Amino acid sequence: MSETFHLNAPPGFRGLHPDLPIETYHRHLPHWRQAGATYAITFRLADSIPQEQLRSLQRWREIWERSNGQPQTDADWEQLAKQITHRTEAWLDEGYGECVFENPTLADVMAKSMLQFQNDRYVTSCYCVMHNHVHLVMKPLGDQLLEKILRDLKGYVSRMVNRERHREGPLWTQESHDRIIRDEEHLYRVIQYIGNNPKKAGYEQRQWVRWIHPDWESKGWGFRDSRDRK
Repeated sequence: MSETFHLNAPPGFRGLHPDLPIETYHRHLPHWRQAGATYAITFRLADSIPQEQLRSLQRWREIWERSNGQPQTDADWEQLAKQITHRTEAWLDEGYGECVFENPTLADVMAKSMLQFQNDRYVTSCYCVMHNHVHLVMKPLGDQLLEKILRDLKGYVSRMVNRERHREGPLWTQESHDRIIRDEEHLYRVIQYIGNNPKKAGYEQRQWVRWIHPDWESKGWGFRDSRDRK
C-alpha cells in the first residue's frame, strides 16, 4: 500500500511521535501511552470467547514463552500482542456468547456512549459495534487518561445493559486491546478493518452499526466497502 498511499492526515490525527516519551505497562497485554496520540481500541464482552478457547490460548502462550522467554522488550510484547489479537479477533467474529449488541436498542446505547463526551474528554474518529465486541479509534484530549475514559464508558454501558436485560454481574472483560496508531498508512488499514468487520462476520447490512467522523470522511477517509473498490 505504501507505494500508492497518498491521503493527507485527517483533521486532528496524530500518530506515534518518535521524539516524545512513551509510558508502558503490562497486564495480560502490553499498553503504550503517549500524550496526544491516537489509539486503535478493541474491547469485548466477558462471555464472547468460550472457556475452552481461552484455555487453548493460555496453553499457546505458555508454549510461546517456553520457546521465546518472558517478553522483555517492547518488540517482544508487540509480537506477542499481535499473535494474541489475531487469534482472539477471529474467535470474536464467530458470535459466541450473549451478544447483547445484537439488540438494536443496546447497540445504539453503545454507539452513543462513544460520542457522549466528544470534543470534551476525547475525540472518537470511528467505531463499529459488533454483537459481542467493539472497535474504535479515539484520541484522549488534554490530561484525560485512556484507562479512565474506557472505564467510565464501559461502566455506563454495563449499567444500561444490565438494567435493560434484567441481568447482574460483569458485562465486559477488564482489559482492552489498544495500541498507538503509528502513522497515516497504519490508520487507513485500521479504519478499513473496522469498517469491514461486520461484513466479514456475516452481518446483514441492516445490522451494521458503524460510524466515521464526517470531517474525516469529507477528506477521503471513509470506509471502503468491497463493492466500492476498483
